[in-house]
Amino acid sequence: MAKSLHLDWDHDHIAARRQQYYADTQKAFVPFAEPLVFKRGAGQYLWDDKGKRYIDLLAMNVCVSAGHAHAAVVQAVHEQATQLQHCTTMFYHPMAAQYAEELAATLPAEEDWTLHFCNSGTEAIDLALLIARSYTGNTDMLALQTAYHGATFGAMSVTGIANFRHPVVQLPGVSFVPAPNTYRGQFGDDVQAYIDAVQSTINLTTCGQLAGMIIEPVQGYGGIIEMPEGYMQAAFDMVRAHGGLAIVDEVQSGCGRTGESLWSFSQHNVIPDIVVMAKGIGNGFPLGAVAVKKSVAEVMANKLLFHTYGANPVSCAAGRAVLRAMQEEQLMDNAKQVGAALLSELHKLQERHEIIGNVRGKGLMLAIELVQDRTSKQPHPEATAKVLEAAREQGLILSKAGPDRSILRFVPPLCLALENVSEIVHGLETAFESLQN
Repeated sequence: MAKSLHLDWDHDHIAARRQQYYADTQKAFVPFAEPLVFKRGAGQYLWDDKGKRYIDLLAMNVCVSAGHAHAAVVQAVHEQATQLQHCTTMFYHPMAAQYAEELAATLPAEEDWTLHFCNSGTEAIDLALLIARSYTGNTDMLALQTAYHGATFGAMSVTGIANFRHPVVQLPGVSFVPAPNTYRGQFGDDVQAYIDAVQSTINLTTCGQLAGMIIEPVQGYGGIIEMPEGYMQAAFDMVRAHGGLAIVDEVQSGCGRTGESLWSFSQHNVIPDIVVMAKGIGNGFPLGAVAVKKSVAEVMANKLLFHTYGANPVSCAAGRAVLRAMQEEQLMDNAKQVGAALLSELHKLQERHEIIGNVRGKGLMLAIELVQDRTSKQPHPEATAKVLEAAREQGLILSKAGPDRSILRFVPPLCLALENVSEIVHGLETAFESLQN
């Protein structure tokens, strides 16, 4: 039997190695002032290197859907890894082919769908942009302000948050549309004004012929901003009238997270041309996918494009196990039930703390937005950071989100239990009370 690889679990040594050897771009993206080292996870829980237990309300950046160390996922991955760890798409293997069939079956039956597997949501976004521009022959793309679609050169061009846009010339041809944020958007809760802004943007900042528009049905890092009823349908109708494709980013809002449907675009009476998937579909394993209407995907047939690790059988085994767990363990129904209970308690928390300006979301995709006062709605990033640190002390792992980092984001594994709600609320209550000290 091969010897196990030695791992040095000394807290200070881990921090020192990271500081010395990680690139600055990776060292900078941390939520807490002091290092937090995780050693193991199970279900909705994490334990650090000192043995302290936490409720993971971040799902390791919205990646863990079925739960940490989920038995069926672990089994599927182990079985595949002991047989064949990798098979490039140049060769045939049943795992990815069957997973593609199973994923396609979750999409609207009115269309024939093809799947292109890659390693991450960001890669998938880049491919979606390429497909849209290749198919339409147009360049102009619409995206929403405060959207987050990734940080590669292509994906950052449609990301509407300054922290993720590097100081270089961005990929051209992208126009940003006001996000329909009914709490603090420029048109308030006037949904029609946001719809009209789509047409205005097309008229004023594009050539009039579009490649497409990309929308998150619920903006994730942007602050859990749900698209209001009627918005996506109207926006995509306008885009298609100008030659473009409808692209939906389900990287964060998909895989049952909202508790209403496996893919959240289903709640908006739209059938996209392209659906981007990642994060939760792999339960933490590197797995992304671009689902494309077959009639659209055919435009790529005459060019070579592949991802070396795309359709990796181990990752696809994890993906298949997640789909099965979603059904057999009724994780989507659990997200709806537990999310509703938690949302109700967060509204009560808002009543007790004036600093909470807004509470929103559905399923297990929720947010608390902190403000300096409820009248001006001025963001309060300093208080958000303090609550985040205090919540950590209470055993809760959250993240800051939004362009001002003034939003606490709740996106736990979908196995979060009803009995966790009281512990979460107690921890948050203590965290908010610490602001008064």
